Amino acid sequence: MIWTMKSTISSKGQITVPAEVRRRLGLAAGTTVRFELRPDGVILRKGAAGEHVVDKVFGILKPRRPLDSLALLDHMRGPRPGGRRARRR
Repeated sequence: MIWTMKSTISSKGQITVPAEVRRRLGLAAGTTVRFELRPDGVILRKGAAGEHVVDKVFGILKPRRPLDSLALLDHMRGPRPGGRRARRR
């Protein structure tokens, strides 16, 4: 069975995916989709093909300072009152 649904492209090039399509494909905010251009039209598919761009460069940069969460927060916020680091619970 072929379902036909209609949507309009906004001035910013955005479309609203009909609720029934979102429900059937499990599309939620933040879900990646792919557009496959074909001679007879376009296909919208859930998910991305291959590795994410960020995954390809992850770990290449070497920070000058440690990035453990407490040290980073101390650096961003400034010294804690009393000059000691808070204990983890």
